[in-house]
Amino acid sequence: MTLLNLLRPLSHPFSRARLLACVVSTLLCCLALPAVAAAPVFEDTLAQRVLACTACHGAQGRAAPDGYYPRIAGKPAGYLYNQLANFHDGRRNYRLMTQMVEPLTERYLREIAEHFAALDLPYPAPAPVLVTAQELQRGEQLALRGDAARQVPACVKCHGAALTGVQPSTPGLLGLPRDYLNAQMGAWRNGQRKAHAPDCMATITRRLSESDVSAVSGWLASQRLPANPKPAWALPAALPLDCGSAYGASPASTPVSPAAAADNATVARGRYLATLGNCELCHTLRGGVPYSGGRGIVTPFGTVFGSNLTPSAAGLGAWSADDFWRALHQGQSRDGRWLVPAFPINNTTHITRADSDAIYAYLRSLAPDGRAAPAHQLRWPYNTQLALRVWRALYFEEGNAPAPTGNATQSDTDLQRGAYLVRSLAHCSACHAQRNALGANRNMLDLAGGLIPLQNWYAPSLANPAEAGLQDWAVEDIVTLFQSGRAGAAQVSGPMADVVQHSTQHWRAADLRAMAVYLQQLPRTASPGPAPAAAMAMPAPAAGAKLFEKHCADCHGKEGQGRRTADGRFAYPPLAGNRAVTLASPANLVQIVMDGGFGPVTPGHPRPFGMPPFVLTLSDSEIAAILTHLRTQWGNQAAPVSALEVQQLRGSGMR
Repeated sequence: MTLLNLLRPLSHPFSRARLLACVVSTLLCCLALPAVAAAPVFEDTLAQRVLACTACHGAQGRAAPDGYYPRIAGKPAGYLYNQLANFHDGRRNYRLMTQMVEPLTERYLREIAEHFAALDLPYPAPAPVLVTAQELQRGEQLALRGDAARQVPACVKCHGAALTGVQPSTPGLLGLPRDYLNAQMGAWRNGQRKAHAPDCMATITRRLSESDVSAVSGWLASQRLPANPKPAWALPAALPLDCGSAYGASPASTPVSPAAAADNATVARGRYLATLGNCELCHTLRGGVPYSGGRGIVTPFGTVFGSNLTPSAAGLGAWSADDFWRALHQGQSRDGRWLVPAFPINNTTHITRADSDAIYAYLRSLAPDGRAAPAHQLRWPYNTQLALRVWRALYFEEGNAPAPTGNATQSDTDLQRGAYLVRSLAHCSACHAQRNALGANRNMLDLAGGLIPLQNWYAPSLANPAEAGLQDWAVEDIVTLFQSGRAGAAQVSGPMADVVQHSTQHWRAADLRAMAVYLQQLPRTASPGPAPAAAMAMPAPAAGAKLFEKHCADCHGKEGQGRRTADGRFAYPPLAGNRAVTLASPANLVQIVMDGGFGPVTPGHPRPFGMPPFVLTLSDSEIAAILTHLRTQWGNQAAPVSALEVQQLRGSGMR
């Protein structure tokens, strides 16, 4: 029955008016009620930002049920910070943790450590431990009294009389599973886990036999915690060992030598140009001396190691400015050898001589470091100079200096500067160009997008607005994205997050604008359309919807609308209408869901929210079901994802 039919039987004007008023009032009341339950209020707290940590370490950091990921709640803040810093700087090695903390600053790491240290949560009773009476006796001896004959101090000497830890930086040993204790002592013994010198735990565990390790871990895991399980307080002077792992000591700073035959302005300019080129990232081992080389870059042809660029005998000590220019411009080393094209010679060949000389002056100003980088580990024939000559003949063309601007307008100047940055120093095509079987492209400055070999991240096309093209963006928004790592609903991830973290956030505003102007005017290319679905049975849509609601909806919204902070910015980006979700290749989605992680820390985004990793909790078919749901709901129209595709991407050499 319509509203008009309801009014017809009433002939009295007053009655009609009263009914109309009632109906309108009722309609207004109905409109005021939400059609669905209101979304929970978003709490912009540190606990929300570090949900990525609790995905492995248990709710509030109580520990994972499998015992592999330890309890972090209530541990001393100094200890937690040291471990985060050790993963960040390469003294501890676990890929998932390293990827998680690498984008974060020291300040944010300390804040995360203090958050978990402040949590006062009850400990569960110890799980039953299969250990003999003899092992218990030996374990108790080592823990409480040590073994003077082996020069092994008692655990209580450093970890507190109650073995619950000592503030500010020594962890407790009780409440930890035996498997975890064994794994950590094994890591200390074989060098997989390290601390600043003096590395006491490495020294002590190497004095223990395997049976001693088993005994002390069995005894510790079988002990109940005292009524007050909090770490004790003690002054550092009261501790018997001066351990690098205890106080968070930093490596001794290396004195910086004076600039060699270069003025300060040239050195400063060279430092900035090296930042534009993100040179330090590839030429510095994680946690090592900047520009001292040794970082391995895995390629389909073997591993290439970044060279030492400090002015030492192992680096650029004997190199002249001409030698350095020849390496950048012609791809030829000082001794005449051709450089492997993992070094982006197709981009550096376009660097001007003036910029090359400034970078050289900066590198000459660094303190010398004598460690030689390892030799490349390339398979035959890719390790031969003949193969490099053939590659160069096919794919390398020596660059030319940019044409003078003359009386060009500011827009023309920005365009020319942006083209120079993108093509040379920023070497964008090193990732955003499709590569053939020889790791090359007929147009090595192409920005049409491609899968990054072995990393299994897809660098989307910068010419296609349906992928990562910026033709429809405002210049200011492009600048914001490269400066802070996010702009509106867009957020960088994967290798692009590394670029923002280490390079573009430090660019001058004029250079960011110039790059934005150039990228904005790139000729458009059309999208090839959705990729065909794999010829196999796809997960049922209902399975993906259920998994999405369980694992994703709390942060990204039930309708994929994302979640905003109080200032209106997206904490978690929307998935509906997100072109990163609908790319023809699902590679990036697979990597993000498996590994999670944080965005880069920038002045405009100093405390990014974390994405939990699901690599250990979701199967290939479950990840495929979730991704199929994302790519086919809320107006998204992309091909479904199969478990086989996820398996192939998970099987990357980088995993």
